[in-house]
Amino acid sequence: MSAKPFWESKTLKQMSKQEWESLCDGCARCCLHKLEDEDTDEVYYTDVHCRYMNKNDCSCTVYQTRNEKVPECIWLTPEQAHSFHWLPDTCAYRLVAEGKPLYDWHPLISGDPDSVHKSGISLQGKGIPDDKIPEEEWQSRIIWKA
Repeated sequence: MSAKPFWESKTLKQMSKQEWESLCDGCARCCLHKLEDEDTDEVYYTDVHCRYMNKNDCSCTVYQTRNEKVPECIWLTPEQAHSFHWLPDTCAYRLVAEGKPLYDWHPLISGDPDSVHKSGISLQGKGIPDDKIPEEEWQSRIIWKA
């Protein structure tokens, strides 16, 4: 009988940096701009993404300096797991924090780093960069509620 994979046997805080980073499926949905209703605290996703997202592979082109270039970019840490409700419900960080299984298309399950793109979950080739549309138009670009 094989041992459980690390994401099922460890808490987020127990994971190594490499394990933590590998939870990211590369969908880039966290790079979408979100709007929050101040009255209800509901979060709405737009199809407007960070200008530094590479639309070909969904990577961040300024990953190591992203907080300098985009101060509001949230650098996820295990200590924040209790607040991951704003992440997409498909996000491995949120799923693990909530004790839920990863989806079959997650690269850790499929063994294929492109499976997230093949599944249609990622932003590959989708959306519009935030420097190409005025912020006052973002509300008209809402695509789903968190």
